[in-house]
Amino acid sequence: METTKFDIADYLDSKEMIAEYLNTVLEEGSNADVITAIGHVAKAIGMTKIAEETGLSRPSLYKALAEGAKPQFDTIMKVLKAIGGQLQVNAVNS
Repeated sequence: METTKFDIADYLDSKEMIAEYLNTVLEEGSNADVITAIGHVAKAIGMTKIAEETGLSRPSLYKALAEGAKPQFDTIMKVLKAIGGQLQVNAVNS
């Protein structure tokens, strides 16, 4: 039996699935996990499309969203907007 490498981007096929994935990572993951997750979503939507919408080159996007990268906040916001997302702050009871 032949196996294929799991790629989360293959399953991010709706806005609802993308939002659920990003919200889960934002809630449970580290900063690095969030950047990686945004990269997965950008890949699922298409890096060329994201590059066009953000004004960034594809190589710059891949570099900014690579594992271990520390992109500028401005870059993250541009990519979030291009993938149809937004940040929202909710009050939490501590």
